[in-house]
Amino acid sequence: MSDQAEVLNAAADLVSAFARNDREAYFGAFSADASFVFYTLPQPLLSRDAYQVLWGSWRRDEGFEVLSCTSSNAFVSLQGDVAVFVHDVATELRMNGEQCFSQERETIVFKRQGDRTQQKEGLWLACHEHLSAMPEGLPPP
Repeated sequence: MSDQAEVLNAAADLVSAFARNDREAYFGAFSADASFVFYTLPQPLLSRDAYQVLWGSWRRDEGFEVLSCTSSNAFVSLQGDVAVFVHDVATELRMNGEQCFSQERETIVFKRQGDRTQQKEGLWLACHEHLSAMPEGLPPP
């Protein structure tokens, strides 16, 4: 399988885990030292653990639940053992008993893990995620 196909599969698995609220699979798609920049937060989250704590508080305090998540317009830029994945993402959530819909653009940086010569396929883990609001006036994909 090509590196590009491996990254696309890793991204699809990550989005799918998020869409079905599979916390273990979702956070397992990120390295422990991953960082997260969400335009909805006042500051970056500088580790997977920090994001997991926040996710837990959203669930506990606000009834956070992902109802759907769809990726479109995917693009992969390979840079050796690093890959930049960019896509548009449409998400439907429930928070505080209300359904919320968002159209966003997301960049996820993946890094190949381990020694590729010892693996049939590379293991790509996300090490950075940056979520941006979709520019106003653009139609949904």
